Amino acid sequence: MTATDQGDELRHRDHGAEQAYLHRARSALDAMVERAEKVLAFGERQVADEGTVEARIVRAHLADRRSSVDVGRAALCFGRIDEDPVITDGDQWYVGRRHIEDSRGDPVVVDWRAPVAIPFYRATAVDPFGLLRRRRFSCEGDELIAIFDERLDDPESMSATGIPDPLLAEIERGRSGQMADIVATIAAEQDEIIRAGLAECLLVQGGPGTGKTAVGLHRAAFLLFEHREALARSHVLVIGPNRVFLQYVASVLPSLGETAVTQATITSLLSARVRVRSEDSPEVEELKGRAVMAEMIDRLARLRIRPPAEPIALPIGLRTVRLGPDVVEQAQKTAQAASLPLNEAKTVFVEILVRAVRSQLVDRGVDPPELARVIPEVKSSRDFRKAVDRHWPSLSGPQLVRSLLGSPTNRRRAADGLLTHSELDLLHRGSADRISDEPWTAADLALLDEANALTTGVGRRYGHVVIDEAQDLSPMALRAAGRRTTDGSMTLLGDIAQATGVSARGSWDEVAAGLGVDTSVIRTCELTVGYRVPKPILDFANRLLPFTAPDITPSSSIRDRGAGADLRRVDGDAVPSQVAAAAAELAETWASIGIVVPDASRVAVLAALATQGLDFADTRLGSSLDEAISVIDPLTAKGLEFDATIVVEPAAIAQYPNGLRLLYVALTRSVQELVIVHAEPMPHPLD
Repeated sequence: MTATDQGDELRHRDHGAEQAYLHRARSALDAMVERAEKVLAFGERQVADEGTVEARIVRAHLADRRSSVDVGRAALCFGRIDEDPVITDGDQWYVGRRHIEDSRGDPVVVDWRAPVAIPFYRATAVDPFGLLRRRRFSCEGDELIAIFDERLDDPESMSATGIPDPLLAEIERGRSGQMADIVATIAAEQDEIIRAGLAECLLVQGGPGTGKTAVGLHRAAFLLFEHREALARSHVLVIGPNRVFLQYVASVLPSLGETAVTQATITSLLSARVRVRSEDSPEVEELKGRAVMAEMIDRLARLRIRPPAEPIALPIGLRTVRLGPDVVEQAQKTAQAASLPLNEAKTVFVEILVRAVRSQLVDRGVDPPELARVIPEVKSSRDFRKAVDRHWPSLSGPQLVRSLLGSPTNRRRAADGLLTHSELDLLHRGSADRISDEPWTAADLALLDEANALTTGVGRRYGHVVIDEAQDLSPMALRAAGRRTTDGSMTLLGDIAQATGVSARGSWDEVAAGLGVDTSVIRTCELTVGYRVPKPILDFANRLLPFTAPDITPSSSIRDRGAGADLRRVDGDAVPSQVAAAAAELAETWASIGIVVPDASRVAVLAALATQGLDFADTRLGSSLDEAISVIDPLTAKGLEFDATIVVEPAAIAQYPNGLRLLYVALTRSVQELVIVHAEPMPHPLD
């Protein structure tokens, strides 16, 4: 039975009782917030009175607790599950955004991530998970709008035959400038990925509208809930494709009460130590992104570690100790086999040489008291330190990459069959006078990270890493991301059909190969059901898949309603004014409109929008999508959603590198209406 807000006679018989329960839940949460504030105030007084580190740590934990219990005015509860009394205790559980308890500590609402909530997302008439009934709520804040009951013992239940009305209403809800959470509408295939174990490395393939981004973020929220103590210390890292995307998804995890998260692009993550000053051509960017660059950097570093041609003579008082080339070379090999960063392995090399010196002195009859005096002198002597530095110099990541790019001789020696002569020439870049002025590019950042990891070790690691649009990262960038995780715990999301980057991967096997993590923890999953993009629009865009990603299973949409693409062909000069007119028309109905425009038309479209008197956000000038109308270039559109999308000149978009895939991205950003304004003929196979 479904209830609506069109009159009491249509309301569910339990509407009043359930509304009262939701108000009770809000009162219980308010009491929890009040208690948390009192405890936090006590912590603040402790810091003021004591000023100790321990008091500050306690205050930080209390502040996190206070933040986690406050979810604003969002709906607290989106459903109820009734266990079957024949096979269980017959308990009822209200499922919501977070755990809420009463003054006695009894649960009023259970957190959506708790194990008891699993049946809410996965139960069907075929497999009821021990439930007799699932009840879904449609709410506006704390106000109950509708109730939908599903009898899990009824084969004709909507859970077995379709999508319940409250879910469809939530899915079709208008978009804003920020992504919303999907806790009320998580589907079974999404839930299985979200609740996968922390130790796994998941590669999630999902077409447009399958919710892969939301799945990745909710997986982060689930892991933070399930492994609270560990991940509160190590945090979760979320890597997105660009700053506009990160701004778009920024509120999802905080809305779920999770703050132990760092969000970054791969460029912002790797550029903490250096400044990007220059830009590579696409050919050079692709070349620098290849996995062979890691081998070249490793080779170049180890070429600096060379054995002597002659024995090393070390004067020690009236004696001279000689370390033969074979002794030094064996010490180098042993130290390099220690699986340490090279600058740390150097200390192993030193200790092996010191043991060799000690051994010779013992053979010459030097007694222990004299050894205890002499050995420290040997280690600190100028001759010993010079010999060590000559045959194992301390290495710097930036210096290593600089010498690779700036020296043809170094590149030749490091490549040695890995690259062609023309490719080696492409890599050449003159070095600046000072390394601080080096014209680093975005593609250099992964090379620098590789060199730093090799020489001084990996920087900060995270308990879990989520990467969205992972198919666009180069092998070198994937290696850098893989180094940020402990034990290979990662979630990589993307769509091979939307692989548009210069170094885009053609398959998930290629993505997995680039990570550098234990392959035994890697598992590939697929999301095939679309929940956001209407079927007529998705079917239109899917015409491109045989030409862009023939091995990928096309997504199917549950949303049969809606129109397909609205193609508006006009004279060339009229394209900008028609785009502005379409934007004004759509703005009367929808809250968010995205205009995806190629570079050639951008200036004219911006001018036409201004002439029309429309307020709009230009995403090249800022990362916010807070205006009703946003103008986006095709490369930035990935991952974003709008109520309505206007795609300008598809033929021009198709001319970009990976142009048909970029066009596929542009065509699948809309959750309601798609308008295409063009003067040029539509590209095949959309013509």
